[in-house]
Amino acid sequence: MAARGTRHRDAREPSLHQLRLFLVLAEELHFGRAAARMFISQPALSQQMRALEERWGVCLLQRRGGSLSLTPTGEVLAEQARQVLEAMAQLLRISDTHAGTVRGRLRIGSLGAEAAMPHATTVLDRLRSRHPHLEIEVRNLNFVEQFNALADGTVDAAFLRAPLPSGFQSTELATEPRVVCLPADDPLAHERELTLTQIADRTIVDMPPEIPRLWWDHLTVNPRPDGTPVRYGPVVRDTEAMVLAVLQKRAITFLPAAARRLYPRPGLTYVDAPELGNSVSCLAWLPANRDVPAVHALRIAARPGGPPLEGGPQPDESAAGK
Repeated sequence: MAARGTRHRDAREPSLHQLRLFLVLAEELHFGRAAARMFISQPALSQQMRALEERWGVCLLQRRGGSLSLTPTGEVLAEQARQVLEAMAQLLRISDTHAGTVRGRLRIGSLGAEAAMPHATTVLDRLRSRHPHLEIEVRNLNFVEQFNALADGTVDAAFLRAPLPSGFQSTELATEPRVVCLPADDPLAHERELTLTQIADRTIVDMPPEIPRLWWDHLTVNPRPDGTPVRYGPVVRDTEAMVLAVLQKRAITFLPAAARRLYPRPGLTYVDAPELGNSVSCLAWLPANRDVPAVHALRIAARPGGPPLEGGPQPDESAAGK
């Protein structure tokens, strides 16, 4: 009798790695492409397939005229192998749920340098610390992409600037003043503070037509409190192009105060303008994705010291446009 705790394994039992290799080869029907997908050499893949055939005592593959195909037995076993791997994946998902472990990939969008802001790096560091098995990918987004990428699922969540269009949920991460960005030789560049009246005659950079107009009108205070419309100028798609337009003296623009640190340029000046109000950094996601495990973990990481997010909307979360 075997000692208690001894693990028994049938000599014909394949490893999960061999099953994965087999399924990829069944899809590609090409040793070179399958080996490249699995990041192993072609000889190593061939060796693993021979070992699998020897374990099962069957022929899985057949070569005819330089082409590769599955034998009838190989087709049946490929389907069974797929079911085994799917069942194992489900088993791991269930165990991860009970253990509080999150795996997979999380794609996070970043409007310009938003992911480099202290509040964003804190969230990302906390997320990586709590979920070391979660692969985190940060994608830089321009002004047009920021909302589209979130809406079409290119990213799962995004670090953006409020206000958000309707259809998104968000949580506020940080607030900072907004400043006026203008050429260093502008007569107003030496003012300690600027008012909306002082810059009433200045041209402001504009956004592409794909950008929700209400978003940019809000950020440029259009119309002004006295009803005067803003005079818009060159259209830009990202912050670098925006800063360049100011350097070329084609327009001025408004940016969060962090731009002083993130976008310092010879020939540019940033001046305080209390009437512009504050800039609000937020983490945004689609309502349908809020309870996806990776997004759920990100939302928790964005709430330092708070309880786990369970059930319905939380006090500091909002559905944009409501």
